[in-house]
Order: sequence, then structure tokens, then C-alpha cells
Amino acid sequence: MSKKKVGIIGCGNISAIYMKNIPQFEHLELIACADIDMGRAAARAEEFNIPHAYSVQELLQDASIDIVINLTIPAVHAEVCIQVLEAGKHVYVEKPLAVTREEGLQILEVAQRQGLLVGSAPDTFLGGGIQTCAKLINDGWIGTPIAATAFMMGKGHEHWHPDPEFYYAKGGGPMFDMGPYYLTALVALLGPIRRVTGSTNISFPERTIQSEKKRGQKIAVETPTHIAGVLDFHSGAIATLVTSFDIMGGTQLPNIEIYGSQGSLRVPDPNNFGGPVMIRKNGSDWEPIPLSHGYKDNSRGLGVAAMAEALITGEQDAHRANGELAYHVLEAMHGFHDASDSGRHYVMRSSCEKPAPLKPDAVL
Repeated sequence: MSKKKVGIIGCGNISAIYMKNIPQFEHLELIACADIDMGRAAARAEEFNIPHAYSVQELLQDASIDIVINLTIPAVHAEVCIQVLEAGKHVYVEKPLAVTREEGLQILEVAQRQGLLVGSAPDTFLGGGIQTCAKLINDGWIGTPIAATAFMMGKGHEHWHPDPEFYYAKGGGPMFDMGPYYLTALVALLGPIRRVTGSTNISFPERTIQSEKKRGQKIAVETPTHIAGVLDFHSGAIATLVTSFDIMGGTQLPNIEIYGSQGSLRVPDPNNFGGPVMIRKNGSDWEPIPLSHGYKDNSRGLGVAAMAEALITGEQDAHRANGELAYHVLEAMHGFHDASDSGRHYVMRSSCEKPAPLKPDAVL
């Protein structure tokens, strides 16, 4: 079986799980990593037995690399993705695709011009948990999906993160931090979004860092930290999504539930790959459902493997965590903020295909 050679740009915390997982996928071979800090790249290369520790420019110039995984900070996602594409390589980027809609569109336009693929995290919707939910919906277990609720509610990253300032700057906040997981899962289960509306608020204009590194330092909050949104899907389903860093007392709300004409489905945390999956038919109690699909553990990189499968087989449906899906999610996230600011619905300009389900026995 042929493999696609992979290089990683960005050797920070998130890189470790990619470097661990990529060699385990059938279609991928990790041959290089790069960082603006050459020492960090060298350390990761030694830790994970990666043949080459490069500068970013050296990695882009290596003609043997087919796919580059972009794990840089969100502020430079677009810049690095475009550099990769202009170097003639396919690119897969950590979420979000870009910070602005304009940057996201530019990435897609350059990729189309170059004849290359763009992929983007999250790929958690390809894990056993959400793929099981997709199969249950497709097989009619809950009838026609009518509605959904989704909640990502916590008290904010200043309580644990060593450098939480970004999460409260423009381009941060709970929607752009965690919204991609929830919105991608909803699109994977219900299809593309027609319009959104929402209300946003900055509940606490200043935050105090609680983690040890910067304990006591103040953060001026520049972006909404509580976003309550409503989504209308082309399928006719309506969903409620709340993302918040302002819930200081905790919550018992589920991550995601889908409500159908014949029952309800409880979807697992979309930041993870596994379960549990629960179903409740009319007149019965909640019951656990065994996962029908594999990839139940942390399988970050699964979307890259699916991209490689598409390149090798020519089956474009295999490229599930694709740029069009990621841009659709990016536009929706901005749409909630725009709707709150304007006091009206935001009508989506983009669309995407509902990702093709994985086969239960799929091996990537």
C-alpha cells in the first residue's frame, strides 16, 4: 500500500499527539517536523524518531513531502497554509481554518488554483462515538431529526492554562476555541446550515489568572465569553448552541442531544473520539448503545489519513475533514457574533456536503 509523506509545521503541545498517531495510519509516513524554534523541532524529532528536523523554509522546499500538517497558532494559520499550498503541497490545519472569513476563502481559492487539497481539524467526528450516532440517524433509529441542543459551558481557561490571554483577545472566546468541535459534529449529523442567529455578552470585562505561572495577572476581555445561538439547517432541523466561559458553578447539561420524530439521541463530547452514546425511544428510558465504529481513543490525525486515502484512491468523498466543511463552520461562528451585533439573522453564504460516513470496519 502506497503512503503519503507528511511534514509537520509547529512543534508545540498539540504536536505530540499527531506525531504519536501519524505513523500508525496505513496511508501516512511522518518524515519531517519544523518550527520557528529549531531547538524545539530537534527535540520533537528525537522524541518521536522523525528523520528530519527542519526550518519552516527547509520543510517547504523538501520535494518528497506530500502533505503538511499546520499546527501553528491560529493567528498565522492562513499565512502558513498559503505558503504550503504555494509550495505545491496539500495542507491540513488545526482548528480553526483561519481567523477571518476572508482568510479562509483565500486558502480555498489558492488550493483550487494549485489543484491541491485543504483539510482541517477537528476530525473527532470521524471517531467511533459520532460515527455511531451518524449510523443510528441514517438507519432511522430516532426517525426524522427535528431539533438539537449543544452546550460547551465552563468557567474559563484562566483557571488552569499557563498562558490564557489569547482566549480573551479578539479571535478567541469560547466559540472560536471550542465551537469548531460542536458545529462540525452538528453538520456531520444534520447537514449544512442555512442561517444562524445569536446573542453574545462579555459577562466579566476583566479576568484574573489563577494558574501558577502568571497567578494574579489581569486580562482585559476583548471578545464575547457567552454566546447563545440558534441554527436552522437546510434539512429543516433547528439547533440551539451555547458556548460559554462564564459558568462558574458548573452544569449538568449534555454536550449534544439530537431529537427525532421517534426518539432522542445523546451524542458524546465532540472534543473526543469515543462514547458513550445513549438513545431513548418513545416511552422508554435512556439506554447505552455499543459503538459500531473504531477509532475510540484519541485519534487526532484521522482526518489527515482520510485525506491521504482520497489522494491514493481518487475517491474525493473520502476526504471528509475538508476545507469546505471547515470554512462553513468558520462562517457560522462569525455569523453568531454578526447576528448579535446586527439584531437579525445571518444567512449563510457558504455550504458544504454532509461528510460521507465511515464504514464500521474502516481502517485508515
